[in-house]
Amino acid sequence: MSPLLRVHNLHMSFQGREVVHGVSFEMQAGEKLALVGESGSGKTVTALSLLGLARGAWVRGEALFEGQDLLHMTETELRGIRGSEIAMVFQEPMTALNPLFTIGDQIAEVLELKKGLSRQDAWQRAIDLLNDTGIPEPERRVASYPHQLSGGQRQRAMIAMALAGEPKLLLADEPTTALDVSLRGQILALLDSLQAKHGMAVLLITHDLKMVRRFAQRVVVMENGLVVEQGEVAKVLSHPQHAYTKRLVDSQPERNVFEPVSNAPVLLQATGLQVHYPVPRPGWRGWFGRGAFTALHGADFELRSGQTLGVIGESGSGKSSLALAALGLIPFQGDFKVEGQSWQGQPEADLPLRRALQVVFQDPFSSLSPRMTVEQVVGEGLQVHAPDLNPLARQIKVLEALADVGMSEEQFPGLLARYPHEFSGGQRQRIAIARALIVQPRVLVLDEPTSALDVSIQKQVLDLLQRLQRERGLSYLLITHDIEVIEAMAHHVMVLKDGQVVEAGSLDRVLNQPESDYTRSLLAASFLAERPSSA
Repeated sequence: MSPLLRVHNLHMSFQGREVVHGVSFEMQAGEKLALVGESGSGKTVTALSLLGLARGAWVRGEALFEGQDLLHMTETELRGIRGSEIAMVFQEPMTALNPLFTIGDQIAEVLELKKGLSRQDAWQRAIDLLNDTGIPEPERRVASYPHQLSGGQRQRAMIAMALAGEPKLLLADEPTTALDVSLRGQILALLDSLQAKHGMAVLLITHDLKMVRRFAQRVVVMENGLVVEQGEVAKVLSHPQHAYTKRLVDSQPERNVFEPVSNAPVLLQATGLQVHYPVPRPGWRGWFGRGAFTALHGADFELRSGQTLGVIGESGSGKSSLALAALGLIPFQGDFKVEGQSWQGQPEADLPLRRALQVVFQDPFSSLSPRMTVEQVVGEGLQVHAPDLNPLARQIKVLEALADVGMSEEQFPGLLARYPHEFSGGQRQRIAIARALIVQPRVLVLDEPTSALDVSIQKQVLDLLQRLQRERGLSYLLITHDIEVIEAMAHHVMVLKDGQVVEAGSLDRVLNQPESDYTRSLLAASFLAERPSSA
């Protein structure tokens, strides 16, 4: 039986630099194949090359789709293939969807161009497609703009648009990376059911091996533009042969933390913590004042020395508001103390609290100034909290902080004079951690510290944070939606939903004996991706 897609000896170069080196793989009609690798492995550009979307790339080799070579088609010929024969679901729907047109307009456009439907028929078909993808109230949502939908709804709308042309092959590029854990499970189940219903082949591009186990039948593993291993999912992931595949499989976060003493001093204590945001009132009422949206309703918690409190919940649950309130960066109501002291809202009075409580943000690329060198980034806190240090003493402390996170001049010549963009994502996060540690804080607020990183880099950063906690007795307020990170790091867990604390307790009690239906749904969604596919 001839394959639906046969990619043979694919090479790709950008500005004379080859990034894909002789990639070859095949797909049968109706098959689910996963293309796996970390950032920079070449998996996404390989998929983009099939539709001529890798702008500026020089491509050679073969990509035979039903016997036609996609790589040698003209732009006009490719337009006939895109959407109708091969469709793509991109990683971030907010940037892939046009913000100036409604969801219905964008789906109907595909149907009018590819299927020749009238405007009225295309609009009705758009409603049917949204209904098929599980969007509630499709008759109303079809007239919504992308910003009026949630992240999961936007991704479903993108899938509906991709299905509009009834393609034989769907390219899904990290379709769940930007979503909460429960939404990931929902989107994966949706792709599974739609694939079975329409009989289309799906090329899933991802670095998430849990998703691969759950969804795909075969897997192709890429490293640095090369295919290093491929075969049936169960065989490759159970008995990997290549060192890189073994490293990916072994990247599961591991728990290596000490249990803090029960009478350790309390460093953070919140009682009735509330956060409100002003919002405009509808109609004429908005002339006389603004309303308020409550993002956090009366949270109570405490964090002891050497302890990690994991705060989990989906987008909009109030996690980030809690973190910002704890850092004294937004107004809040209720009582919150750092080592027994409350935020005063005055820079000089709050200075000791800011030294005791530091933060590591989700995305190290955006949290580090691109205009500052590593020495300036890491040493910035010393200028505020230790202004009497001379430049040499400050530089020594910067080097010590970088050494604590595993970075040295021997590994990175000219380290102090380099800029953040010269480092990988994991290295930038280490720099961000060094910046927080240099003022010797007692508590770190970790806001999704690994969600922007590849799986193997995520494990390295978690191992580093565990080591620093063991050696320094640090306390962590860990904000995340990743159950695996919670399992690896937390001693106690607090579950948030719609700004409410729905459950709190020890890690073992919350994960193994959850009392809330919402907690159970989060756990079920997290473990969904680990179940092998029935295909």
